[in-house]
Amino acid sequence: MADDERASKIEHENRMLRRLRFLVELTFATIAQDADLTLEDAWEHVTALKGAAVAMFPGKEDTFDLLYLPRFSRLLAERFGAN
Repeated sequence: MADDERASKIEHENRMLRRLRFLVELTFATIAQDADLTLEDAWEHVTALKGAAVAMFPGKEDTFDLLYLPRFSRLLAERFGAN
């Protein structure tokens, strides 16, 4: 693999990671700040985020569950008193 091809792939992955971080922060802020959001709606946002993450990084469902699901679970427990 040529150096420029490798650099291009690395840049693409970095771009996808930035996009995922943005989506995570946007989803987190939406759940935290939207007073009209129900628990079910909040879980739909998390599920949609996971779908987007898996579309960007196929085969990484377990990684999403390990990294992001606990964070959103804590937020939902704090916001809605759910377990």
